[in-house]
Amino acid sequence: MDEPIVDREIDTYYSGEWDEDARLRTGLGELELIRTRDIVTRFLPHPPVDILDVGGGSGVHAEWLLDLGHRVELVDPVHHLVNQATGRLGDKAGFNATRADARALPFDDGRFGAVLLFGPLYHLTDRSDRMTVWEEARRVCKPGGVIFAAVISRFASLFSGLSGGVIFDETFRGVVERDLIDGQHRNPEGRDYFTTAYFHHPDEVVAEAVEGGLEVEAVLGVEGIGAWIPRLERSWEDPERRAIIVEGARAIESEPTLLGLGPHLIAVARNP
Repeated sequence: MDEPIVDREIDTYYSGEWDEDARLRTGLGELELIRTRDIVTRFLPHPPVDILDVGGGSGVHAEWLLDLGHRVELVDPVHHLVNQATGRLGDKAGFNATRADARALPFDDGRFGAVLLFGPLYHLTDRSDRMTVWEEARRVCKPGGVIFAAVISRFASLFSGLSGGVIFDETFRGVVERDLIDGQHRNPEGRDYFTTAYFHHPDEVVAEAVEGGLEVEAVLGVEGIGAWIPRLERSWEDPERRAIIVEGARAIESEPTLLGLGPHLIAVARNP
């Protein structure tokens, strides 16, 4: 098998027991999936649009985009995830999945009407690498096309620790301290505190997109505080209560003072 495109620890994390696809389809994890679809569909043109899903993993977002009538080219650096996406969606018209690096996309300039960056910016800890991703996304996006970029909030570990109780672990508090200082998230050996990652401050994602030559239309909170309230799990399976939880996240999605409250943010930007 080829050498990993990303850090070996990250490749191993997504190739092992962790099931990101199941996380997004189960319990409160589904809040992220529903809200991501909510945000993306507001800004996408009517189908069919040629969409590049960079870091598309198992195809969890490609699946609903295809169902809406779009065409999706998925790329991911992890063999296991590309195989998973191909196994699930390979028979669908308009879908293809390839192993590729977000920093060197194997596509012509201006090929896509929309680009999703739902993963690459999480795991590139060097700013120069993240800027290359922004620039590559702009290169393959048509003029006037839209780029959606998801990032993890700078404060995610702190809120996760408080809501789940792991904040009382001294080792975890050390992870949180570094996250808050510079966004550099590391998983100590023998622990399960995610994997090597970079956590953005809300203002930072705007600065990166603008430096990458894009025009930022919005930066929106995805899940909001609901992601950190375990007791909401009991209400999630009730359709009426689920709708209320989703609406609660939508109600504060653009409030600047609350952008860092939830686990994820999505920046919506245009290629001029």
